[in-house]
Amino acid sequence: MLILLGVAFLAFQLVPGMRYWFSWPWIIISGGVLLLLIGLLTAVPALAIPACIVSGIGGLLYWQNATGNWESWSYAWALIPGFVGVGILLSGLFGGNARQALRDGGGLILTSLVLFVVFASLLGGVNLLGPYWPVLLILLGLWSLVRPLFRAR
Repeated sequence: MLILLGVAFLAFQLVPGMRYWFSWPWIIISGGVLLLLIGLLTAVPALAIPACIVSGIGGLLYWQNATGNWESWSYAWALIPGFVGVGILLSGLFGGNARQALRDGGGLILTSLVLFVVFASLLGGVNLLGPYWPVLLILLGLWSLVRPLFRAR
């Protein structure tokens, strides 16, 4: 880790323009990557979940820092359950339970994306669906009602 840090700081000294590409959110993203590496090296695949949360939030902060669109936090929080879903997927892949992880993580990712689009449409962040964004809520509710009917007994 010290070697990588030293190489990064040396690169910042020798190539000044590189410093602006690596802004402060990269510290948060790196923390998530470090959590994932620790989980892989210690055979604790469940560390993929907090790693994805931390890295995902770091990615959001990077985007907001680059664009100056800080008010997007009013709907960007809806992506955090999706980060948990990605972590569950990775944890299942690394832990050998990919089928269960795909079902659990995929459901969280889908729910997170629907919530993101709904809140972003409601709060003026994006206008993908125009006035029809409530249809996503209806579909999510129907999916929640119908899904238990198809579970294996």
